[in-house]
Amino acid sequence: MSAEPLSQKEIEERLADLPGWSVESGRLTRAYRLPSHADAAAFVAHIARVQDELNHHSELTLGYNTVRLTVSTHDAGGALTGKDFELADRVEGAAGGRGAV
Repeated sequence: MSAEPLSQKEIEERLADLPGWSVESGRLTRAYRLPSHADAAAFVAHIARVQDELNHHSELTLGYNTVRLTVSTHDAGGALTGKDFELADRVEGAAGGRGAV
């Protein structure tokens, strides 16, 4: 996936396919609520494996039963790139099966 910054139009188009995700302070962001703390911790571990597979890492915050993910591409000066949306797609794909909302 390219590390070229996306245009505002490209970002808006890609966000339309990611309900619950938003751009805050120039970073792609999503918070999930899970059934329990153990479920949230397991989801964080899953996200960490996906990040390693993609070699693209985000800020992850684990709360009692919440997980917050914030991502941008350092190689692109902190801009949003296709890498960020690929990670978001993979995380979103796994969220529903874990009871995350």
